[in-house]
Amino acid sequence: MISDYFTTIAQGIPTSLALTAVALVISFLLAVLFTFILSLENRTLKALVNGYITLFTGTPLLVQIFLIYAGPGQFQWIIDSPLWSLLSNAWFCAMLALALNSAAYSAQLFHGAVKAISKGQWESSAALGLSRWQTLRILVPFALKRALPSYTNEIILVFKGTSLASTITIMDIMGYARQLYGTQYDALLIYGIAGGIYLVITGIATLLLRRLENRVLSFERLESGKNH
Repeated sequence: MISDYFTTIAQGIPTSLALTAVALVISFLLAVLFTFILSLENRTLKALVNGYITLFTGTPLLVQIFLIYAGPGQFQWIIDSPLWSLLSNAWFCAMLALALNSAAYSAQLFHGAVKAISKGQWESSAALGLSRWQTLRILVPFALKRALPSYTNEIILVFKGTSLASTITIMDIMGYARQLYGTQYDALLIYGIAGGIYLVITGIATLLLRRLENRVLSFERLESGKNH
């Protein structure tokens, strides 16, 4: 019975991983863009980005998924537009909600890392005659490396967040678990197996991400050793 349950639920692993991967790529690109905007001196754009961040960090991901999936269907002009082929697709809506939510949190992390850059580095760039935009193009990649330990936690959270996609008919890990429970009613074993799958995948991902952190941040340890 356990092996049958596992085989059924494990069918959702590719969907969960695909949702995570695509959402992370889009959210990362958006977060980097927002980081540049927040680091510039355009008050209007900064206000818009801060409003976006407040909206997506201040409301539950589940609500965002429902709004993105069910909301557009309330407007006939959206239904009649080419966008409807995407917005009527449950997988796309779940991915979009995950991406937009993660972009808000990631932008906070990245912007915090930019603000933590020492004043001397900003002054050095100014002394070289670089504009703020040119300075950011140099310093933001450096800040992203510093933010990596925190960002790896966000990666794990996005993967675990995919479990909510089953609420809009996505057949991911939880989707198959919910379907199986609907016929077997063995909640403890079925959801226990689903939880175990999430635990194993997040454990493996954490180990891989920690190794990536050690490799990327090794330059800091080298510099620290030289200074001592």
